[in-house]
Parts: sequence; structure tokens; C-alpha cells
Amino acid sequence: MTVIVIGGGPAGLMAAEVLAERGIDVAIHDAMPSPGRKFLLAGKGGLNLTHSEALGGFIPRYGARAGLFQSLLADFGPADLRRWAKELGIDTFVGSSGRVFPDEMKSAPLLRAWIKRLKSQGVTFNVRHYWLGWAPDGGLRFRSPQGEVTVRADATVLALGGASWPHLGSDGCWETLLAERGIDIAPMKPANCGFDLDWSRHFADKFAGRRLSTVVLSFDEQSLRGEVTLTATGMEGGCIYALSAPIRDAIAANGLAMASLDLMPDWDEARVLAALSGPRGSKSLSTFLKKTLALDPAAMGLLRELLPREDLDNPTMLAASIKALPLPLLRPRPLPEAISTAGGVRFEELDSQLMLKTMPGVFAAGEMLDWEAPTGGYLLTGSFATGRRAGLGAAKWVTQS
Repeated sequence: MTVIVIGGGPAGLMAAEVLAERGIDVAIHDAMPSPGRKFLLAGKGGLNLTHSEALGGFIPRYGARAGLFQSLLADFGPADLRRWAKELGIDTFVGSSGRVFPDEMKSAPLLRAWIKRLKSQGVTFNVRHYWLGWAPDGGLRFRSPQGEVTVRADATVLALGGASWPHLGSDGCWETLLAERGIDIAPMKPANCGFDLDWSRHFADKFAGRRLSTVVLSFDEQSLRGEVTLTATGMEGGCIYALSAPIRDAIAANGLAMASLDLMPDWDEARVLAALSGPRGSKSLSTFLKKTLALDPAAMGLLRELLPREDLDNPTMLAASIKALPLPLLRPRPLPEAISTAGGVRFEELDSQLMLKTMPGVFAAGEMLDWEAPTGGYLLTGSFATGRRAGLGAAKWVTQS
């Protein structure tokens, strides 16, 4: 019995592990020179493995697919993921925001330990193998360093990722291969992405890359405290990513999403207004705001960029804007720049074991499926959970066929 897993990200590796634990021969084929490239980059600044939030709050993070993920996370949820990491020798801790990180923060030690264990279980790795689809006899075609090769297996797990960060292997080209087989695929869209506001050249040149570390972003009756980063074209960062799905959908429906930003969440509006109502004397507005409110220069730049001059000179209007600065979000950033992808293979095409209903023995997992979740550990946990379910399904298929 042999199963081929196509894709060496978290979902694919987890599927392979489940299969190998059951004594099934597993070969992982990955397009990149080494597996887990996107996983490594995602953990470069600190691997947010999962979240400590109770399942009652965790599951709704999967939006329209929450019902499905209730079942998936019941089988392999955040606590299971932490125990799994511990078995690899990776201790974890809960940060102040509730996010769960490895003690060493980085993803590389975990990935090294995981691949070492997989190899000890007999899993083989075939890197630089780019999937080209199926041969007429049902074999799997790959472009490899030795030219095109065709291999056969008793089952296949597709874990090919979405279409973000294509330079790391997730280019979404599998969409055509599956569509040719009649598989219904929801259009892929950017998720956990930044948005354009079309800054003036002066503002972009001066403030691109600046971070506002303590703000509250509000959109559609949702408010999140955290950080945003100004970019050459708009904004990105934790707050933006967490609300990117409703913002993206609002732009698609209306051509614009009007959010707001509280630049001083620890002060109420009355306190801000009282400070602004004091004598300004000969001070410039920037100097006055810096002395009275300790406002970050980038925040002051935002006010100048987005407000008319008369509002800047009116303490009441300025105080209101500091507490709720209107942000006209125009466009999501292009899909290749997004952290993750919405859309993909619709779950209606899959059975409960994540096998394609019209392609017996072919399973799918991870970000190539039609779901999305915010960063903060939810996205990665979902990938692990779908990979495990697909691996279990493939194991059952090959042992009972």
C-alpha cells in the first residue's frame, strides 16, 4: 500500500504522519527544494502555532465553515496540537494575547524535528517535484530534475496550498488541473491581507514602514485592539488581517469599505478634547499634538493625510477624528502578497473524510480547500486539522479497498 502526498506544508506533513503511523508507505512530493518553505517564513518573526482560546470562541473564527471545523477540531484541536509539539520535543507557551508559541519562537526547530521523525517512520521526500496532473492511466505526473516522471499510488493526498506567496510553492496552478476533472472550485481571493488607501506620494515616502503599535480598528460593528503598519499604498498588520474577510467582501459589494481607527484607545474623547482645548500659542499643530497628546508622528501624518484642514483646526472635530479616524479602504492587496487564500475546492465536493466524491482515492487538505481563518493560530490549526482528517481518510481507504 502506497500513498503519495503532494505538498510538503503542515497539512501534507500531518497527513503523511498519520499514514506512516499506520504502517502505510508514504512518499511526499514537493515542488520546492525543501518542504515547509511557507511554514518557515511564517515563523520567521515568531511561530504562532495555535491559540489558547476556548473552543467556544475558537470555532467561530472559521466563519461560514465553523460547523465543519467543529468536527475537525474535535478530532485535532489546539490542545492536541500543543501535545503533538511536545512529543516532538517542542515546548510551547501562551503569550499575553492568548497566542501559543514554541519556547524558541522559531519554526525551524519544530520543522527539523518533525521531518526527522517522519523519515524515521519511513516517509520518503521527493523535492523539486512539481505536480503536472494525471496521466491517461491514472498515474501522477511530475516535473523533476530528471525530467517528467509518472508515479502510481493506491491513494493520493493533495495538500497544494492556496495561491499566496507563490515563490514558496503555493501558486494555485492546481486549480486548472482539478477544474478539468469537473471539481467545483470557489474563486480564490486574498485573505489576511493589507488594503490600499492610495496615499499621496509625500505621505508614502515619509511614513511607509511605520508601525502604530496601539490602536483600535473598527469595521462593521467589530473592533480590534492591536497594531497596524503603514505601507507605500495603504495599511497592513494584525488588526487589518483579522478583519480582512469582511472588509474584502464589503469592497467587492460596494467598491469601498469605510473603517475607522482609534489612535488613542486609552483616552476617551472627552479627555482628548480637553487636552486639545488648551492654549496652543505659537506652536505648530504637530508640536502641539506631540506635547499635549504624545501622539506618534505617523499618527499625526495620518490625520493630515485624511482630514480636511478645517477639521485639523477644530478641536472638537480633531478629537473625534483621533478617536475614530475614517479609513476609506479601496482594494485588498493582490493575492500573491496575501498571507493566506480564501476560496478553493468546495467542501461540497468532498466527503466527511475529505475525499473527492467523484475521484475515489483522492483526498484534499489544507489551504487549497474553501475556508479561511484569521492569523493568530487559527489558520495554522485549521491546516493541521484538515491534514490529519485527510490522512486518516486515505489510511482507511487503502486498508479497506
